[in-house]
Amino acid sequence: MVEWLGHKPARITFSSDYFKELYELGRECIRRDKAYVCHQTPKEASSYREEKKDSPWRDRPIEESLRLFEDMKKGKFGEGEATLRLKIDMTNANPVMRDPIAYRIKFSPHPRTGNQWCIYPSYDFTHCLVDSLEWVTHSLCTLEFEIRRDSYYWLLEALDMYRPFVWEFSRLTLENTIVSKRKLLKLVKGGHVRGWDDPRLPTLVALRRRGFPPKAVNRFCASIGVSRADSVVGMHSVEWAVRSELDSTVPRAKAVLRPLKVTITNFEEDHTEVLQVPNHPQKESMGKHDQVLSKHVFIDQTDFRMEDEKGYYGLAPEKTAMLRHAYPITVKEV
Repeated sequence: MVEWLGHKPARITFSSDYFKELYELGRECIRRDKAYVCHQTPKEASSYREEKKDSPWRDRPIEESLRLFEDMKKGKFGEGEATLRLKIDMTNANPVMRDPIAYRIKFSPHPRTGNQWCIYPSYDFTHCLVDSLEWVTHSLCTLEFEIRRDSYYWLLEALDMYRPFVWEFSRLTLENTIVSKRKLLKLVKGGHVRGWDDPRLPTLVALRRRGFPPKAVNRFCASIGVSRADSVVGMHSVEWAVRSELDSTVPRAKAVLRPLKVTITNFEEDHTEVLQVPNHPQKESMGKHDQVLSKHVFIDQTDFRMEDEKGYYGLAPEKTAMLRHAYPITVKEV
């Protein structure tokens, strides 16, 4: 989808490409007394965080944590029986800093590494380390991740690693539109839509299927800019971007949605003539197409009124109006 938008990434990487390096960094955290293996249940860990109490296993010996972490990797513990936690500060005002989990046990195959691993690094552990390993200059996140900036820098400093610049911005909120990945996933998995490319969704694949040009998406993003201020963007902004792009790039077509038959009385019954109609009103380079004019034509019902009024340019009894790409016609009989 990035290429569809007109951008070519230098390379595409995955956090799973660094699972081995991340595991070794987890061991290094233990060796530096910056992490420990904990056996608290999720409920117990959450309760201790709220009460700002240390885990009973927080001060276990380094060699013991190293051995247990290796046992976690070998699958000697069940899911939830052990985690690797960073040793930060259980009394910190920021709850993210209260010894966040670095590794969990999960006996599920990974989409890219299969069954090679049964322990997986958490977001808080992976994000900053992969950014540093890839020499990312600027790590950009939405504002809900701002609270995690402290742990991001703490871990890199604890391991003496390069620190990228972190900057948060407000998420895009569209009027009357679901943009939460979690809620969209529920719609997809629940069968309420036909997949991620269902035209009713605001995903890029769905917009592409709906007919949005990629330049229109880029135009929309450029028009709203990037900000830290929370705001709701109206759908009219999206529609403006699409109209602006389509207006200058696509040929015109006509359709009569509410047909009203008009008979041109001074034409013979078998009269036909071919009119040359431009494919675009401002761009001759787009060429022309043929349009047949006959005695009977159809106009839209909204282009006729029984009573004329000021500012109305359509047809009315005894009123003359231009038949597009043809001649002026006058209503003589209804």
